[in-house]
Amino acid sequence: MTLPTRFSVLDRSRTRGGQPDGRALRDTVEFARQIEALGYHRFWVSEHHGVPGVAGSAPTVLAAAVAAATSRIRVGTGGVMLPNHRPLVVAEQFGVLEALHPGRVDMGLGRSVGFTAAVREALGHDRADAERFGEQLEELLGYFTGAHRVHARPAEGQRVPAFVLSTGSGGDHAARFGLPLVIGPVRGEEPMLEAIGRYRERFEPSPWGERPHVVVSTAVAVAETTERARRLLVSEAWSAAWSRTRGEFPPLEPEDDVLALRMTDRERTLFTEAQRDQIAGTAEEVTSALEGLVGRSGADEVLVTTSAHDRTALLDSYRRLSALFRETPVQAP
Repeated sequence: MTLPTRFSVLDRSRTRGGQPDGRALRDTVEFARQIEALGYHRFWVSEHHGVPGVAGSAPTVLAAAVAAATSRIRVGTGGVMLPNHRPLVVAEQFGVLEALHPGRVDMGLGRSVGFTAAVREALGHDRADAERFGEQLEELLGYFTGAHRVHARPAEGQRVPAFVLSTGSGGDHAARFGLPLVIGPVRGEEPMLEAIGRYRERFEPSPWGERPHVVVSTAVAVAETTERARRLLVSEAWSAAWSRTRGEFPPLEPEDDVLALRMTDRERTLFTEAQRDQIAGTAEEVTSALEGLVGRSGADEVLVTTSAHDRTALLDSYRRLSALFRETPVQAP
């Protein structure tokens, strides 16, 4: 049985304890090559600033390296945080990417600002800038259609697919401009399903899209046993719990070290919550869970966001997952 939807990958260039940031970036580029060979549809990178656990701070630069190292897979961002940038500069950057790699570039856009006050100050923006996302998005799209007095070259006249990452009112903006929506089950699936329903109801066809397109993002781990799959996601779950108590994502630590920690009651609660929305298990268990998720959400695509300390086990998980949506199972590397 194969899953009836496309699968893509978001890699956050997660750092590992005791390793330099550069290693994480080089691993992202090599990982993209491996993901392309496994038959995934897209490979996206992210934007984070001043975070010790994430090396990916310049997504268009990293996307350029990934695109140069691959040949078929679509490459993009998940996403560029538009409130941190001038729309003209973003249009120019994606215009250059599309000119260099025609037909392979995606422009994923988010409305988040810096994670901490110090980062927001360094970027020269604050939370109020996120409220201008709709204006910024309209300006950005206009540079591709030639709607402004200033001509963004080489972006003008090019068609770079734009996606909106849903945080807060992100779904409403995606519907208004006729753009695909990228959304995940944060703190439960019900709010996600409600947001998807609202997006579909309010969707306005546009030159960018004739119909709603939903990309559901989630962490997925596949292994020989359920326990091995769940262990693969432990490091990322602890990183999420740490961020909720200390305001920053730390480098990923080995699973055994995390499980040996003496967590406070709050840390344990947050650690458990972080694991709630993850999908982990054997091939049969993951197939059933993903079929349920796609069925309930009507997703057109699944964006897999799995991070793990063990790179070898992580790649094996992605290989096993690819066998669920490819007609011919992929052999172990």
